[in-house]
Amino acid sequence: MNRDRVPPPGGRASSPRTGARFPPPGAEDARHYGEEGPTGRLVPSAVVRVAVLVSGTGSILEAFLQAGVPVALVVADRPCRALARAAEAGVPAELVERDRFDAAFDRDAYTRRLVDVLRRHDVDLIAMAGFGTILTGAAQAAFPDRILNTHPALLPAFKGWHAVRDALAAGAEVTGCTIHLAGVEVDTGEILAQEEVPVLPGDDEASLHERIKAVERRLYPATVRAILDRGHVFPVDSADPVASSPAGAVDRNRSTTVTTREA
Repeated sequence: MNRDRVPPPGGRASSPRTGARFPPPGAEDARHYGEEGPTGRLVPSAVVRVAVLVSGTGSILEAFLQAGVPVALVVADRPCRALARAAEAGVPAELVERDRFDAAFDRDAYTRRLVDVLRRHDVDLIAMAGFGTILTGAAQAAFPDRILNTHPALLPAFKGWHAVRDALAAGAEVTGCTIHLAGVEVDTGEILAQEEVPVLPGDDEASLHERIKAVERRLYPATVRAILDRGHVFPVDSADPVASSPAGAVDRNRSTTVTTREA
């Protein structure tokens, strides 16, 4: 897809859909790199193209759309309700289906197929939204500092698929939601935003997870919108909308401690 990526000389491009502002191209490569490597700066195009990776019902996708995130593409790794939600919203969608779910699954080949689709659609920023396939480093190599993910705990605590269950098993009094850059290893990468969710007496995995999802559906779109507004993935200073955590949120620079109830 051909797009004009260059704003007026010496000026700043502004997106009519998002209000996102982008600096004019300078010493940095227009897409990903500066002199010192990946910069996290978005491309200097009129509208940043956001792809959302899905596997399930599409509740996060719906939250993005309701928040005005300019979703340009939805990609699923299996047939799912989220593809229908994309169609209902008039958003282009593709099924890049896994051929198997056992030990013989060729993860790297799948990742490269997915990267080819994202490149074909000229994607700038990728948001994993309940995407059920772990990708290899080929994804980060193709989109360095451009892949976001969400996790139902206050990372680095309770990594893995069963974060809510693990928080309950540990007797945690507080858990939460984390929005972070997707690292090569599962549940790693720089934390962009966190918000606490208290564990209430009588909580089970379902009830606690539902309250975390409610925070996630608000915090994730807000984090993406903040990135679009500043034209840069990483918070620039303490006044940044994401660097300054919202009320009740966790300072992203603070090491997470797990408070447990006494037995």
